[in-house]
Amino acid sequence: MSIVSLSIVFFILTLLFTGYMRHYALKKNIIDNPNERSSHSVPTPRGGGVAIVGSYLLALVTLMYSQQLALHTGFILMAAGFVIALLGFLDDHGHINSMLRLAIHFLVAIAVVVSLGGFGEVIIFNGVQLGFIANIIAVLFLVWLLNLYNFMDGINGIASVEAITATVSMAILYLLLSISLNSEILWLLAACVCGFLLWNFPKAKIFMGDACSGFLGLTLGILALVALKENLALFCAWIICLGVFVVDATYTLIKRVLSGHKMYDAHRSHSYQILSRKWGSHTPVTLVVASINLFWLFPIAYITVTQNITYPEISVLIAYIPLLLVAIKLKAGNPNA
Repeated sequence: MSIVSLSIVFFILTLLFTGYMRHYALKKNIIDNPNERSSHSVPTPRGGGVAIVGSYLLALVTLMYSQQLALHTGFILMAAGFVIALLGFLDDHGHINSMLRLAIHFLVAIAVVVSLGGFGEVIIFNGVQLGFIANIIAVLFLVWLLNLYNFMDGINGIASVEAITATVSMAILYLLLSISLNSEILWLLAACVCGFLLWNFPKAKIFMGDACSGFLGLTLGILALVALKENLALFCAWIICLGVFVVDATYTLIKRVLSGHKMYDAHRSHSYQILSRKWGSHTPVTLVVASINLFWLFPIAYITVTQNITYPEISVLIAYIPLLLVAIKLKAGNPNA
C-alpha cells in the first residue's frame, strides 16, 4: 500500500478513535475544568490524544511488517512511546507525583540513547567532539522536549499544528535529499495528528491530554536523534522546525525559575498564552504558529541541509533570535504579563 493510502487510512482511524475517546472521557468524567490558570473557559473532555498514540503505534507495526521501517528503530519508538503515553494516561486519570514522573522520563530517555548506540561520535562546530558528554546532552534533550510539549499544549490546536508542520517539513527535506532516513514514519505521524486536530481546532471538543503531549514530544525527539546519526545539519533542521515550542518553553521556564517559581507550577505566562489573552481567541495564535513554522523556520531548515553550511549550528541561532525577541517583548515568564 502506498504512503498516501496509508496516510488516509490512519487519518480516518484517528478521527474515529478520537470520537470514541471523547465518548469515553464524558462517560468516565475525565473533564478539564477551567480555573484561574486555564486558557479555556468551558469544561472539556481530555485524553483524546490516546487516539493519536494508538493509531501511530499501529502505523509503526504496519511499516515494520511491510519492511518499510527498520525493526530496531520501530521498536525503540514503540517501547519508549508506549511507556510515556501510559504514564500520561495514568496521570490524566489521577495525579502522579511530579518527581516520580520526571524519574521515569529520565529512565526512558537513557534507555533510548543507549538503544540508539550513543552519540559519542558527534562533532559540533566543525571539529569539537563531545564524547560521552553528547550522551548526557541527548538524554537531557529528550526529557526537555517531552516536558516542554506538555507545557506548550495549552490552547486549541497548537500542539497538533506544531507536530504536523514539523513532521511534514522534515519529510519534505528527507525526500529532497534522497537520504536513507525513513520519511514514511513522518507522513503517518502527521496523518494521525490531523485526525485528532479536527476534534481540537478551531473549537476544542476534546483536549489532547498528557498521554499524547508527552508521547509527541518524545517521538519527535527520538526522530531528531535518529537524524543526528545521519548528520548534524539534519538534527539542526529538526531543532529549527521545533523552534517556536523550544524557545517559548525554555525562555519562560528559565525566567520563572530565576523568579523563584517551581518548574512544575501551573501558570499562564507562556508567549502563546499571553497572545491568546491579548487577542481574545486561540485560533489566530495557532495560525500564527503555523505561519512561523512554514514561512520562517522551514526555509531556514531547508537552507541548512541543502547548502552544505560549515556551521549549521549558526542557522539555529538565526532562526531563534526573532522568536526570543518576541518572548522578551511579551514578557513571557512574568506572572503579571
